[in-house]
Amino acid sequence: MSFHTPHRTGGFLGRFAKIEPGETGAVVASFLLYFCVLGGYFAVRPVRETVGTLLGDERVRDLFVWTWVYAIAIVPLYGWLCSRFRRQALLPWTYGFIVLSFLTCGFVFMQEGDEHIATGTFFYVFISVLNLFIISLMWSFLLELFTSTQTKRLFGVIAAGGTSGALAGPWITGRVVEWIGNEGILFMGAAMFFVAIVCQRILIGIWSRAEWASTGQAAIERERPLGGNPFAGIFLVLKSPYLLGIATFVILLAAVNTFLYFEQLRLVSERFSDSAERTRVFSNIDFTVQSLTLGLQLFATGRLASRWGIGVLLTAVPILMMLGLGVLAAANTFAVFVVIIVLRRVTEYSFVRPGREMLFSRVDTETKYKAKNFIDVPVYRGGDALVAQVTGGFQSAGISAAAVGAAVAAAWAVNGWWLASRKEHKVAEQQSSAS
Repeated sequence: MSFHTPHRTGGFLGRFAKIEPGETGAVVASFLLYFCVLGGYFAVRPVRETVGTLLGDERVRDLFVWTWVYAIAIVPLYGWLCSRFRRQALLPWTYGFIVLSFLTCGFVFMQEGDEHIATGTFFYVFISVLNLFIISLMWSFLLELFTSTQTKRLFGVIAAGGTSGALAGPWITGRVVEWIGNEGILFMGAAMFFVAIVCQRILIGIWSRAEWASTGQAAIERERPLGGNPFAGIFLVLKSPYLLGIATFVILLAAVNTFLYFEQLRLVSERFSDSAERTRVFSNIDFTVQSLTLGLQLFATGRLASRWGIGVLLTAVPILMMLGLGVLAAANTFAVFVVIIVLRRVTEYSFVRPGREMLFSRVDTETKYKAKNFIDVPVYRGGDALVAQVTGGFQSAGISAAAVGAAVAAAWAVNGWWLASRKEHKVAEQQSSAS
């Protein structure tokens, strides 16, 4: 690979990751792309959470099921798009659709208000399906660009670009929501995704020049659509124990997150009455999370993965959540919840998310795009939907959802350890066959 940017930028980034000569341009472009994607999403995320509190627990549980249904429906559509269109064109068109959708929702909120049930329902499901899809697609694109060795060194600092955006988005939202309203926040999110389109086009240009400079045939192959069956992602997962293990990891992750999410809805609804105030509370939590995450991603993620392997990234968070949910079961207060939710999200973004992406670094291109998206979207949302319904049953029976979540987190830790072992075994096998 041969990427070129000014030495000053490379020197700055080199403080946080081991960037080899020629890699700086791709790292900078990827950093900025992820900044805009997560910046746009996290700017509007507090609005979604506020809409959830206005809709109420019972309706939100049903919306988790509908989110899962639409997540399943998007799989064949996405598979068809990958089969028919070039990956270089798919990403900017996807972001363009996000821009149009945010603008439309913003104008509807201006007319109907954020308490309108039909509008709020559509917006909640739309954002819940879309957020996993766009992030999964972006990581698939980056996994195709960087080699497995590069992902260990560089994905930490690239992920920090997303964290920086996720830091900027809620920080701005918390300070302007009372002036411009929730609809204005959606317009701001649309603007950030428009900038993401520009960043992605720049990255494609860098990518194309580098590939033509080294292996022209590889660039030609990447220009072509993937082809194949739109449902191929489902079949790839079902026939691979390794991919089934990743799917199980995602389900357990979603289960723990969902237990905490419904605690969040209940505690925030009880403590804060005004919708703008709730949006500001959610944005402040997001800002705190992303501030702490940024430091870990810049200084810890890449170093831990390079020295100790991805096992530490995949098991540390489940163990922490097992302990944290146990504390929450014993002392269910807003202050305790805030500490645990911040801890969970900081460590998930810093360790679990990069670790999950590294699991796909040595699979084929079709698996990176189709199987990975199937796991990241409908499988994840299926775990959400199942646990959302189960949580209601626990509440009715007087069983602590936090205590059950602690047990789930223990199984999550075991699964993460197994996946890390399989990943290292696959790497050893590929290196042995290559030599």
